[in-house]
Amino acid sequence: MKKKTLPSAPAREADPVEFTRTLATLADRRIDILRRIEETGSISEAARAAGVSYKAAWQAIETLENLAGGKLVEKSVGGSRGGGTHLTETGRTALLIADRIAEARSRVLKGFTKEEMSLAGSISPAASVLTSMRNNLPCTVEDVRHGPALVRVTLKLDEENSLRASVTQESAQLLGLEPGARMIAAAKATAVEVSRGFSSFSESNVFRGTVIRCARSEKGGEVALRLPSGIVVVGFARHNHGLRVGMPAEASIPPNAVVIARVS
Repeated sequence: MKKKTLPSAPAREADPVEFTRTLATLADRRIDILRRIEETGSISEAARAAGVSYKAAWQAIETLENLAGGKLVEKSVGGSRGGGTHLTETGRTALLIADRIAEARSRVLKGFTKEEMSLAGSISPAASVLTSMRNNLPCTVEDVRHGPALVRVTLKLDEENSLRASVTQESAQLLGLEPGARMIAAAKATAVEVSRGFSSFSESNVFRGTVIRCARSEKGGEVALRLPSGIVVVGFARHNHGLRVGMPAEASIPPNAVVIARVS
């Protein structure tokens, strides 16, 4: 019986240079899932071996395909082994690129001193991809609570401040969220409200700091706060906020506005 291949969607044009750069910053688990599909010929087997759900494995593949601009895996039916899943030429190229990047990264890191390694680990993840997120806050996973649909995560920013965030079960699996894992919490400045003070009953994350930059008070605008640990949070204050540089103020960030990135 002749093997049949399911038709794939036409590929859109992608910038190979940008795709290569992005591969360098992706969490290893996504590439690991792609590699296991190549080895097993099955997405469900690849997911099981990687320790994630079938849905999470597909989320990883779809993200990579969006970046690549085309299909990385294809399902086939029929044939002597009853069909399965295999990598496309683009998928095999993606694995090759990922391996070469990992080798190059390893060679570079071996040349760093202990102090340089620590700084590289802090800067590299946030600097690798330029986004509109004004707030990129280094943090450590403090607590992970799994609900029926969402995973609620507590992230420690410093000795005084923790940040609550909500992610899907699939994202939690792909990020490898567990206590002690290093992450970056990101939020758009437009999602952060700054004021002299918020209600103690606020469900948002509230941080207290000192105003270091402030736009005009009458019409409202951007305000930057420095927390006692030195972390800077940028947000917006409403009109007639009355804030000035040097004054104490608070920044409020809703948990659902927080994006979590893994520090590899």
